[in-house]
Amino acid sequence: MKYSILPTFPFLLGLGFLFGEAVNPATPQAPDASYLRLHAQTRGFLLGRPQRPMPTPDGSAVLFLRSGPRSAKLSLFEFDVASGKTRELLTPEKLLKGAEEKLSPEEKARRERMRLSAGGFSSFQLTPDGKRLLLSLSGKLYVVERTTLQVHELATLPGVLLDPKFSPDGTKVSFVRDHDVYYFDLEEKKEHRVTTGGKEELSHGLAEFVAQEEMNRFSGYWWSPDSQSIVYQESDARGVEVWQVADPTHPENKPQPFFYPRPGKDNVLVKLGIVPLKGGETTWIDWNRDKYPYLATVRWSNGPLCLVVQTRDQRELVLLQADVKSGKTTPLAVERDAAWVAIHQDVPHWLDGGSGFLWVTERDGGPQLEWRNPNGRLRRVLVPAGQGYQNLIHVNGKQGYVVYTASADPTQTQVYRLSLNGNREPEALTEEKGLHTAVFPSTPSVFVVSSKTQKEMPRVTVHKEDGEFIEQLPSMAEDPPFNPNVECMQVGTERFHAAVIKPRSFDADKRYPVLVDVYGGPHHVHVTASKQRWLLDQWYADQGFIVIAVDGRGTPGRGRDWERFIYQKFGAVPLDDQVAGLQALALKIPAMDLKRVGITGWSFGGYMSALAVLRRPDVFHAASAGAPVVDWLDYDTHYTERYLGIPPRDDDAYNKSSLLTYASKLSRPLLLIHGTADDNVYFRHSLRLSDALFRAGKEFTMLPLAGFTHMVPEPAAMEQLHLRIVRFMHQHLGEPK
Repeated sequence: MKYSILPTFPFLLGLGFLFGEAVNPATPQAPDASYLRLHAQTRGFLLGRPQRPMPTPDGSAVLFLRSGPRSAKLSLFEFDVASGKTRELLTPEKLLKGAEEKLSPEEKARRERMRLSAGGFSSFQLTPDGKRLLLSLSGKLYVVERTTLQVHELATLPGVLLDPKFSPDGTKVSFVRDHDVYYFDLEEKKEHRVTTGGKEELSHGLAEFVAQEEMNRFSGYWWSPDSQSIVYQESDARGVEVWQVADPTHPENKPQPFFYPRPGKDNVLVKLGIVPLKGGETTWIDWNRDKYPYLATVRWSNGPLCLVVQTRDQRELVLLQADVKSGKTTPLAVERDAAWVAIHQDVPHWLDGGSGFLWVTERDGGPQLEWRNPNGRLRRVLVPAGQGYQNLIHVNGKQGYVVYTASADPTQTQVYRLSLNGNREPEALTEEKGLHTAVFPSTPSVFVVSSKTQKEMPRVTVHKEDGEFIEQLPSMAEDPPFNPNVECMQVGTERFHAAVIKPRSFDADKRYPVLVDVYGGPHHVHVTASKQRWLLDQWYADQGFIVIAVDGRGTPGRGRDWERFIYQKFGAVPLDDQVAGLQALALKIPAMDLKRVGITGWSFGGYMSALAVLRRPDVFHAASAGAPVVDWLDYDTHYTERYLGIPPRDDDAYNKSSLLTYASKLSRPLLLIHGTADDNVYFRHSLRLSDALFRAGKEFTMLPLAGFTHMVPEPAAMEQLHLRIVRFMHQHLGEPK
């Protein structure tokens, strides 16, 4: 499950209907919609800011995407390092010549998995020499000459084109169409077929659902370093359940089918094969697919073809080196864990000159970056577990250094550079409190830092190789009219990271209802040192609440044991920690009225919100639950089995974590919200909970979001959604007094 968070994503509201809501005769003050409207129209003041910066290989320019301040359509720009000037390279309107952008259902699903919501150019690619650009728009592929801006539309056959890529030598463009892999030769101006026989239930070159949604792997084919072969994934979905997503407001349209594997049931069967461009039989990579059914990672650059495979219970993960001629594999590294082994998509990374590869392990209590010899044996620990390693950003083999993100404080992300020569200390490339990442070109004359800090809105800056500041990429974004009144701290015996947001008109002589902004699940840090993160929470606070957020056990960044404490305890530990954090904060903030506590969240946070009023009505007095997972038996295999085990062996963990187990105990107001077209947490979840509550004679409010998915970036809908939640909380919690 990729996290989706109500306060920080511009979500949805559709049709609503009422199931026996108890009405409070009090009439609270109407919430202020003026800021909320501005927040929605600017997507949280993120529209107009540079996105996806990419330095050219020679470091002479930085390319980036940017929209207008209230337009969610991305265009392509170029910043010239020498002159400091920025020019617009290409707009969607120019390519489409005034026509409307159209996305196929397949592309919409792919963007949903990647959490992309803006229109226009979703991404771009550069050839290794930086002279050509590859863009995809409205089902067509375009190659652009950077110097002349001449646009070439590739003369491909009709069909849905997915996952386009330049070959490593920049002479070809590959893509997937009709479940097979093709490439277009830019010199011949001719299309060639790479694989044959692909079909919906036996596809070639596409990552299956759980790879995209849970493993952070979005591609299903890879080029060889010499651009002469392609290795591709064959996905056999014939044994997987097919779930249909329909739009009830348009019954004339056929439902959209999805292969959706549930816990204890069949997964997609995955194979990996190599085929030469000149033609010939596929060489299938040989590994024990019965023992290791998950294909987590594939790497084929700077070294041998490698793949990372994983057992169904995810307690064992193996890095394999493949012989491209015979298909035989040799293990280079094995990771085991009594709960689960985490996947790190930044490794393996092979170093130049055959000196080995970089690898990440958690065997010493947390993620640590290691340099392994070519045979897999440990050569040197580069970043020890205690330093809070997060991700590998860049490797410079010629000058011998690596760049990575790390922080011992999970609310922050800092960028470091570390020499591979000797035992030097890492050099901090960022220091300001906040979240930072960086992008480097192949020739390291410059690098680009993207920052979200506690004091400033997101920005992108260009730096010389030694770190000297050059320029900030120009933004067209509007700035928020206030700074959040947020205080971050650690509380309780477990030292939870927490945040408190007070109204800007806070009166210490009053007692305020409390609103818990919750996520509480794995993979996601909710409490961060980022100004933008707290803007919407500040609006909620200004409506008469003290808003809090707590990161309990199970959240990332505090070591292996902290994250795995929730194993088979979804229904207990995360909720217990929210309660403990809430009570610890109240000891510090006397204005928090613990007799009036509401809770709101989305996705896992929606699950937590509903669970809170079902299991702890003594603590939580009202809940807004958006797109909640109701029964974990109805969520996907890779995410759910990692944390709860495999049914039927682990049925007890599923029963204890299911909202249905506690539905008959509802005694507090519950606002249940869900998109009817959600293909991640299916609408089935909220329907099952509403049915169980209805049959138990419980009163609740249900808002079905007609035609919306798990992520709906519609400003008018977002505005109305948050107004509705505030009215609901005012009705059941009252106002400061």
